Amino acid sequence: MFNRILVAVDGSESSLNALRQTFPLARAEGSTIRVVAVVPPYEGELRLVGVRQNVAEMMSEPYVNALKDALELAEAAGVRVEANLEHGEPHEIIVELAEAQQCDLIVVGVRGCNPADQVLLGSMTARVIGYSHTDILVVPKDSSMGLNHILVSVDGSESSKGAMKSAIDFHRAYGSAVKVIAVADVPPHIYGVDPSVADVLIGKARKDLEEVTAAAEEAGIRVEPLLREGDPAEIITQLAQEMKSDLIVMGSHGRTGLRRLLMGSVTERVVGHAGCPVLVARRL
Repeated sequence: MFNRILVAVDGSESSLNALRQTFPLARAEGSTIRVVAVVPPYEGELRLVGVRQNVAEMMSEPYVNALKDALELAEAAGVRVEANLEHGEPHEIIVELAEAQQCDLIVVGVRGCNPADQVLLGSMTARVIGYSHTDILVVPKDSSMGLNHILVSVDGSESSKGAMKSAIDFHRAYGSAVKVIAVADVPPHIYGVDPSVADVLIGKARKDLEEVTAAAEEAGIRVEPLLREGDPAEIITQLAQEMKSDLIVMGSHGRTGLRRLLMGSVTERVVGHAGCPVLVARRL
């Protein structure tokens, strides 16, 4: 599934853990791992040449060290990686590098949960998700990568169909057990206003679930369908925890860039709160 994997590191434990979790996948796939550390631009004033040089060295040092740590981890694990130090806006460099090198997967770490709904707003991870056309694996700090039990979220959109395709590919490649969830986003107050609206929303979710289940069966894949009602992000993350899912697979809607990020999508909230890795399927 993944011949070329790009892993972004910045020296944080979360990014190094994300790299560690790609090693078994790379061995199984025979993949090439490319590790990139991106030195962000300095926004302050630099009027003196000597000061400019010192600041550049100071800015670069943690990212140089991050690549050294990455290479040491790979060597200890017996995995060959290629390392790149780049300069620029991190999300732009990561997305451009993934496209230029025709990578099948971008892997990034995420530091932890934020109680706010706009979980990842403005962060590098959110921007990579927003701008990339490559599948993105987001690995939370302290989590491990497994492929035995996969939970895939569907909502009838083209992006969720891409997520379902990825889940089927995982099943074929690794024998993963696949559970499919569709969540009817029914506000609790709607029952007191117009219960028929709730019926419509639940009916749509059921139809979405039936369609992907039927498509999976036609492909010779047996999946377990799950229909729930409530806040989609909360339901997905809670269910993944209860079922001890190894991986959540979901789509990211067609809007790109900050226009989508500023809207606080379900995907961003799941990525920010999930305790297991999340694969955001960007390719259809």
